[in-house]
Amino acid sequence: MTDAGHAAADDQTPERDELARLRAELRDLRARARAHPLISQAQGILQERYGLPDGDSAFALLQRASQRYNVKLRTLAGVVATVPRPDPREKLWFPRRLRQQAPALHFDPDHRPDPGNRGAVLGAVLSQTLAVVGTGMGNVQVADRVKPGLLIEKHTGLTADFVDFFGFVGEDGTACAQAAREGTQVTVHDVETDPVFTEPARAAILAAGSRSCHSVPLTTTAGLCVGIVSAHLEGTLGGLTRIQMKALDVVGADGGRWLAWHDRTVVLDALEHLHALGRGMRGTRMRRS
Repeated sequence: MTDAGHAAADDQTPERDELARLRAELRDLRARARAHPLISQAQGILQERYGLPDGDSAFALLQRASQRYNVKLRTLAGVVATVPRPDPREKLWFPRRLRQQAPALHFDPDHRPDPGNRGAVLGAVLSQTLAVVGTGMGNVQVADRVKPGLLIEKHTGLTADFVDFFGFVGEDGTACAQAAREGTQVTVHDVETDPVFTEPARAAILAAGSRSCHSVPLTTTAGLCVGIVSAHLEGTLGGLTRIQMKALDVVGADGGRWLAWHDRTVVLDALEHLHALGRGMRGTRMRRS
């Protein structure tokens, strides 16, 4: 490269850095926009329910329960906004709740993550899926409690723009949405030509370096889809073998049962803790940690 060429490249570097910064800022703003209305709704509910003096105190209440049980703030806010309110005559929010042990992960019997560590379990689900399919790109999405659709909760090997675009997906226009709707594994042999995608979704996947993908529903014992794990590949995909499909069925069943257990055990434990704190701090100003 000539001296002039080096100078031109140097001149473009600040512009590229600034563009990357702006894109990161936009992604952060979109993520906040998805979570903020729900958290604000939960703050209003808690402020009224426990006679808290302001919204910050309600946020602090959410934050303490979230940190104590390692439950995402948005997840906890969604439960507060959708679960029936506690009986004011009861000390416990769920006084007749039955507790069960965390279900085993049959696809990896030697892997025993902390029962409350949702991230570790979803990471194991994702790792096993990628190992079966033979790729290093993929993500786990969970069903949104508030509106129909899927939220990305775990990912690896994917670009920040991909995670931003597919942070929330609705009921149509993607392979993962189809897998969730039908409750079956879905293979996309070639993203470029498959009609399942909307054009913006197709462009976002191709831009991330994925040419094919395979989505597996995470289902409960009753057959309810509570999430999706997807593997993305750089090249086209001819298809998976019967052995691979059966192995992924096990991953989907294990992951779905575990998510259902976590929602009715750890998440509800966090709500019980929040309720006890709220009752004890009624009318008191609380600070965020």
